[in-house]
Amino acid sequence: MQKNKSKLDWCLDNEKLMKKIKPNEREAKAHIEKAKHNLKAADFNIKGEFEDWAVSQLYYAMYHSLLSILFSNGYESRNHECTFKMVEKLILDKKINLELGDIALIRTAGEMTQKDAKALREEFQYGTKTEVNKEILKELIKKSKEIVEKVEVILNEK
Repeated sequence: MQKNKSKLDWCLDNEKLMKKIKPNEREAKAHIEKAKHNLKAADFNIKGEFEDWAVSQLYYAMYHSLLSILFSNGYESRNHECTFKMVEKLILDKKINLELGDIALIRTAGEMTQKDAKALREEFQYGTKTEVNKEILKELIKKSKEIVEKVEVILNEK
């Protein structure tokens, strides 16, 4: 990445990472449905004592909700950090009714743990640990549901 370019400019300059498209409500709806599917899968795995996999599903529930926002606003992303940056821009430009703190939940959820949701997902997906701190898991479930619900409201307001 060039020194004077912002991360978002870098993302938009590389179509493999992100590209401007015609707003696509069908894809937006498909991603919010996938987010809700991931919430159900997480619940199923928690009940089955596969909490490590539930962490990944909760992260992806939130991530797919962000992808639905991008499709609704005319962007397609194939990179997590680019997705976060564009959603942050949409928030700052007051094009969506989310808060920067909502994105922080996914990327830098310091109030849950020293690790963010993405780092937790990576730890449990790629590591060998299977036991998840119950308080962290409870907070992650709550926050994941809140994000997906907020995004669904945003999509329904369009």
